Parts: sequence; structure tokens; C-alpha cells
Amino acid sequence: MSVDLSTPAPAPAALPPPPDAGHPNQFALLKQRRFAPFFWTQFSGAANDNLFKFAFTVMVTYQLSVSWLPPALAGLAIGALFILPFLLFSATSGQLTDKFEKTRIIRFVKNLEVLIMLIAAAGFISGSAGVQVPVLLGCTFLMGVHSTLFGPVKFAYLPQALSERELTGGNGMVEMGTFVAILLGQVAGGLLVAIPGVGPQYVALACVALALAGRAVSQFIPLAPATDPGLKINWNPVTETWRNLKLASTNLVVFRSMLGISWMWFFGAVFLSQFPSFAKEVLHGDEHVASLLLVVFSVGIATGSLLCEVLSRRHVEIGLVPLGAIGMSIFAIDLYFASRGLSASSLMGVGSFMGQGAHWRVMLDLALLSLFAGLYSVPMYALIQLRSQPTHRARIIAANNILNALFMIVSAVLAGALLKANFSIPQIFLFTGLANAVVAGYIFLLVPEYLLRFVALLLSRCIYRFKVTGDDNIPAQGAAVLTCNHVSFIDPVLLMAASPRPIYFLMDHRIFKMPVLGWLFRLAKAIPVAPRAEDPAAYEAAFEAAAKVLRDGDLLAIFPEGGITQDGELKPFKGGIMKILDNAGRDGLQVPVIPMALTNLWGSFFSRVELVGGQRVAMVRPFRRGVLSRVGLNVGGAMAPAEVQPDALQARVAALMKA
Repeated sequence: MSVDLSTPAPAPAALPPPPDAGHPNQFALLKQRRFAPFFWTQFSGAANDNLFKFAFTVMVTYQLSVSWLPPALAGLAIGALFILPFLLFSATSGQLTDKFEKTRIIRFVKNLEVLIMLIAAAGFISGSAGVQVPVLLGCTFLMGVHSTLFGPVKFAYLPQALSERELTGGNGMVEMGTFVAILLGQVAGGLLVAIPGVGPQYVALACVALALAGRAVSQFIPLAPATDPGLKINWNPVTETWRNLKLASTNLVVFRSMLGISWMWFFGAVFLSQFPSFAKEVLHGDEHVASLLLVVFSVGIATGSLLCEVLSRRHVEIGLVPLGAIGMSIFAIDLYFASRGLSASSLMGVGSFMGQGAHWRVMLDLALLSLFAGLYSVPMYALIQLRSQPTHRARIIAANNILNALFMIVSAVLAGALLKANFSIPQIFLFTGLANAVVAGYIFLLVPEYLLRFVALLLSRCIYRFKVTGDDNIPAQGAAVLTCNHVSFIDPVLLMAASPRPIYFLMDHRIFKMPVLGWLFRLAKAIPVAPRAEDPAAYEAAFEAAAKVLRDGDLLAIFPEGGITQDGELKPFKGGIMKILDNAGRDGLQVPVIPMALTNLWGSFFSRVELVGGQRVAMVRPFRRGVLSRVGLNVGGAMAPAEVQPDALQARVAALMKA
């Protein structure tokens, strides 16, 4: 059952470099060798985890009488025992994933799953509660070890197999598959274990069959080369855990995104661990009602995960994260109001439960809460994969798993303490929804990029119908200067919406004095520039700040006209672009220049189209062009620094305006 990871074994062909996303949508990945076997391997593992855990939880809640494990705490105890290995062994798992070829690790993990499920099958078949519960608790811990080993491989494999434009869709498919697998596993576990007389035996058979199916399909995953084969393994989990957390904290955006994901697991663990008790004690439903709640929750997560690619235009769009957080809080709070005060009754089946109108509101809250959780989590996972250093990616993901485990354990402890203090389950849901609003707001203030992308997302989806052409010309990595015509006060926000990467703007200092936009651009760390004649020191400081942006390998955007157009026509380009390129050249950088053109924006609310007191002003008539008017951005091919002159660049932008 074991595999020696240090010795090469016969395996499928190696994984090719990630291609550009030429397929129509994320579902097309299921037809491709680089994704499909991996998808079904992780799907079978997630299904088996949850079939096993939920069947065990239902047994303890409804069928067995164990004095030291009361039903109200059974879900919390099983969940905590499952995630404990993430805390203990994630650091080691991350090192193994960076050091060794990933497919061999996956096959080793699937072998381990088969062995654990054979032990669990013996536990289920045993007729004595005194034997069943300890054996199955031990297997719960071992399945946690199995998932700990698989976690870093799961998320480190995707960036090697997928391009940047596929990463959100691929993560969405994996999240969708995971929660559909959770749904099917938990529903199957609940239904099978409830069969009178033979339920545990059927559960045992299903667990072993799923483990064998996952092992079989894993054989077809292409090789994914090691990213750091020379890594020396540190087997001390304490020191390596600390080292991984320090490594992750060197990139603040990645580290705070990890905190955001860990909070999502805290949030979700509260709901998932309480579903059996919530169904029985609050909604007065039987085992099948508990399964129904999990169906609703899982379908919501899967739907939200799949929506991410559509809403993000096939880029890593972290503007969806604040939207997800808002929805999570709103519907968690409403779940409290929907579920309190339900009249007591005998345990109902699914038919009786769904026959009561009050229960439909509960299910709608669960569906929408989980849908927004999908919108929240997928972009964060994709961002971590995209911005982590490839040689350390698995260890960063392992550090994320450690934080997830800590947050989930704290979640279990706090929920248990609140139950012991006689708080009701709906009250716990209310506290969780309110806490989510506070924590999410704090994270977004710490990482303004999330909030900025959210504003850009709203503007480009809810105020305009924004179409971007040629966005693949925006470099996925490395420094570049983006140059664009200047039509309105919200041009920078639209450029943010079009770019998969953060953009630093060199902007007229006067715009920072505007009440709302000024705050927004300061939050975006835009660089204010004043005319040299007006403030020579500020002028030089602005260009030095711009040079630092390029030295750091980031995107710099400028509006070479030097101001917003007064008549919709393109004005002559000034020489600031040449100074930027000269400074970059002195630093030894050959920075490409990307010409861009905003179209159909002149005449909108934010452009200087209204004549007031002899001057052109903006933001006078909010609905002068109605709602959702069409605007566009055309992105041209890169120009080498040697090609760039103000007149030539202006001609390229003018041509893009007419494209």
C-alpha cells in the first residue's frame, strides 16, 4: 500500500506548460488530460471523507448512545479531530509537495486512503458501540492525515497545469467539485447509515469502493515536476510550522488573503458542524432533513464557485471577495430570524418539512449564504496560487492549511462553549454573521486592493456595460507602462477593472482633492504629480516613485495627455512618458509600453461634457445616458522602449480609439 517518494516509478507523461485559455469555459477543462483525472481524484477523496464522517456523525447523533460523546457535541468533536492533523502535519506536507513530483505524492495519498477505509469498514461492521466509536474516531484522525497530505498538492498542482486566465475557472471547478462531492458523500452517508439493520455495512462497502476508484483514476494524472527538488526536509513540525508562517508573512497580500480564507473556514465550520443538531433540535427534522440542509448548502457553494469565472471575465478577480462577505453576513443574520420561534413538533420527514412555508426561508438563507461563500473563497485561493513564489507555493498553501486548522479548532471550541452556556444554535449563527461583517471589514482595510477591485467591479458591471478587447496584451508578470487616453474621472477605476494585476497610477495632484475619488485613489496608492513649474520637488518625487514601481516589477499607468479631455478628442501627448522610460533605462530595465484606449465614455456622467458658467464640468446629471450604457477598453500590443515617442504613441492610441 505504500509508495517510496524518493524513487521514480512508471508514470504518465509529464505535464506540458500551461497553455493560454483557448477553450470556451471552465467545463471544457473536464475534457483535458491535465485537469480531468486530477479533478475526479480530488472529487472521490472529498466524497469519501464526507460519506465516512457524516455517516459516523449520524450514527452517534441518532443511533448510538455514548455517555462521553453527547449528540449535541458529536459533530464538533468529529470535525475537530479531523482537522487536528492539518495543524500538526501541514508543514511537513508542504515540504514534501515542493520537493517531490506531485503525481507520486497523490498516488501515495490514495493508497493510504484505501488502507484507512479498510480499517473503518471493520469499525462500521462491528456491532458494539464500545468498539465502533473508538475505531471510527481513530479513522477520522487518519482521514485528516490523508487530507493534510493532499491539500498542498491539490492547490500547488493547479498553477502548474493552468494558465492565469484558467486559474479562477479551475479553482471554481475544484471548489464546485469538492462541495458536490461533500453533498453526495454526506447525502449517501446519511441515507445508507439510516437503512435499518444493514446501514453500517453498506457504509463500509461504499467507503472502500470510493477509495479504490480514486486510486484507479489517479494513475492517469500527468507528471507535475517538483518545484524545489533540492529542499532539505525539516521533520520538526513546530519549527517548520513557524518557518512556513514567517515565509507566508513576507508577502502581505498573500498572508492577509490566507487569513481571509481561514476566517471563511471558521465561518463555514460553525454551520457545517451544527447541521445535524440544527435539523433535529431547531427545525424538528429527521436525518433526511439534515441531509437536505447539506444539499442546499453544497449546491449554493458549487453555484457561487462556478459563477466566479463568469463574473471575473476569466481573470483572478478579487473584487468578488467583498461582495461574497456582504452576502455571507446578510443571510447568516437572516437565518437567525428565519429559524427562531419555530413551533415544537415531533421529528418530521422531508415531505412534512418542506410543506411548511417558514422552512423555505431557512433553505433560501442557507442557499444564498453558501453561494456568496463560494464567491468569497475562490478568488482568494486563486490569488494565493498566482502570487506565491513557485518554489515555495506548496509550503505557502501548507501554511494556509495550518491557519485554516487553527481557525476551525477555535470555531469548534467557541461554538461548544456557547452551547454549554445555553446559547441556541440560531443565536450562534447570528453571532457568526455579525462577526463576519466586522472581520471582513478589517481585512479589507488591511488589504485595500480587495475594496478597490470591488469598486471597480461594481462600476464596470452595475453602472456601465464594460467590454475589454485585447486584455491578454496586459502582461501577466513583470513591469510595464500602461498608457491611455483620459476621458473621465473614473478612467483609473475602469483600468483597474480590466487588469488582472494591481496598477499604480501617476495622476494629476488636483484629483486627490475630490471628496470620494480622492480618497479612493489615495487608497490605491496612486502617485500625485504636479507640474514642474508649480512644484519642482513634488514633480521629481513623483517620477522617482514611478521608477520604484517599475523596479519592483509592477504595472504603472499614466494618462499622457496630462488632463481630462474637454471635447472628447485626443489631446497631444506630453513628454512624461519619455522621462519614465529614461529613468527605467538608467536602472537597466527595458520596460514595454502598452497603448490603451477607452471608447464611448465621452458624454457619460463622469466626463466633462456639461457646460456650466462657461466651463466644462463633470458629474452634473447622473442619468444623462441612462443606466448600463456601453463603454469599452481596447488594449494594443506592447511597444518596445526604443519605439516610443509621444507622437508615435499618440497615433497608436488614436487608432485604438477607432478600432
